[in-house]
Amino acid sequence: MAKDYYQILGVEKGASADDIKKAFRTLAHKYHPDKGTGNEAKFKEVSEAYAVLSDKKKRAEYDNFGRFASAQGGAGAGFNGAGFDFSQFQGFNGQGFGQGGVEFDMGDIFGEFFGGQTRAQARGRDVSIDIELLFKESVFGAERRVLISKINTCSTCAGSGAKKGSKMKSCATCNGKGLIRETRNTFFGNFTSQRECPTCYGRGQVPEEPCPVCRGAGVAKEQEEIRVEVPAGVSDGEMIRMPGRGEAAPGGTAGDLYIKIHIKPDPAFTRQGSDIVTTLPIKLTDALLGTTHTLRSLDGEESVTLPLGVAHGDMLRVAGKGVPGVRGKRGDLLVKIHIDFPKKLSKTARAAVEELRKEGL
Repeated sequence: MAKDYYQILGVEKGASADDIKKAFRTLAHKYHPDKGTGNEAKFKEVSEAYAVLSDKKKRAEYDNFGRFASAQGGAGAGFNGAGFDFSQFQGFNGQGFGQGGVEFDMGDIFGEFFGGQTRAQARGRDVSIDIELLFKESVFGAERRVLISKINTCSTCAGSGAKKGSKMKSCATCNGKGLIRETRNTFFGNFTSQRECPTCYGRGQVPEEPCPVCRGAGVAKEQEEIRVEVPAGVSDGEMIRMPGRGEAAPGGTAGDLYIKIHIKPDPAFTRQGSDIVTTLPIKLTDALLGTTHTLRSLDGEESVTLPLGVAHGDMLRVAGKGVPGVRGKRGDLLVKIHIDFPKKLSKTARAAVEELRKEGL
């Protein structure tokens, strides 16, 4: 049965691009193979779903022509649109067939028939890290420099895999083509597919003398300092994706770097959507008579006017002093009034309160 990408990401069919992105970030962090809760199969599944639903053209094709059309793309979509259901065959698992102990990928077969891509480019592993921000940094944005040990393009040979001064020669395994051909026996008959050459990693050339650091692979484990720019207004638990900053792969593309944000609680401020909430303690007399107070905000000191008879728990609003939104417009600072009622009264104060009582206040 074909995959339901909306169900995989846990979103409705009419979900917005932002909802899809948020759902993917949450699931990618949960299932990433490097995490304790990791599940490589689930991670690949949510990545596949996001790759389709985050692309307007692919999503439209998926919505219009059905699940299998979008999942397989190209030639596969044509077969499904014509009413040819591959799931009727025994052993079909949504990716390929199995027959008599022999498994094969639909991409190998129909790639040969219709001129599709027969070799998936190698991709490096994704990397996940966590960083902690102060509350103020989460509101206005921040910069972090983190040192990560990961597989990078070899800095000694710049990814060529060759020792300095060494020449390149044609790969003997693939005869310089970068691909090797394989024949598979299936119930359709014998099919020939092409695979990336494991010797030259698809380059078609190998160095006469390999690099002493990476031994000809073009990649090596190194430490790299990465500058992370955290945008203004990030939320606790949000994921930032840096494409191509994950681990490198020989002859392929680098994975992505995912940064999970942890915001340190602030004793004076909390966040409520795009607004910031703080508490202002005042005296009973200030509540009764009204006054002007100065309080601390993330921007500095702010002056607020307390109206006559303000009540305990009332909210005052200071416009434009909250969290920046996607279009630069900021939320507000919400000031919650907390009246400090006196626990003891002097004789004079008690007499004054008794007079207020007589007046019905």
